[in-house]
Amino acid sequence: MIRLYQPSDFDTVIRLWRRAREAAVPELIARMGYSFEMDCRHFREHVIPSCQLWVFERENKPVGFMGLKDDFIDHLYVDADYHRQGFGRALIQHARALSPHHLWLYTHVANRMARAFYEKNGFVAVKFGVSPAPELEPDVEYHCYFDNIRLMQ
Repeated sequence: MIRLYQPSDFDTVIRLWRRAREAAVPELIARMGYSFEMDCRHFREHVIPSCQLWVFERENKPVGFMGLKDDFIDHLYVDADYHRQGFGRALIQHARALSPHHLWLYTHVANRMARAFYEKNGFVAVKFGVSPAPELEPDVEYHCYFDNIRLMQ
């Protein structure tokens, strides 16, 4: 079930966010030295106030979440234990219901799992650049227009 984020989700969502990033780009996470406390502070100060947050809940437990800003997917993470079970695709489909013509996002070039996932779901790389500080990592901008595309079923 997909529902709006609630403050009671904080601890579970922070942990799944961290595990998902560690599974996808462990070298980046290690190099940046992100601590659990830094993740908590960033989530409270930047993610929660700037996005509409949606949680994919399974058996009363968040297993994935997505942060949206209009048609921009600012965050989409699924706990590493739940990868390849359709939760990410369901979150994309939910975003599509909220923004039925276009979605876009950034991901790190090194995040091969995310890039393969987005490309499988109709997103196309349109621009390569560098993420903002503090990371300053190569990134890629993806767009998906739904007029002629159907998400993978």
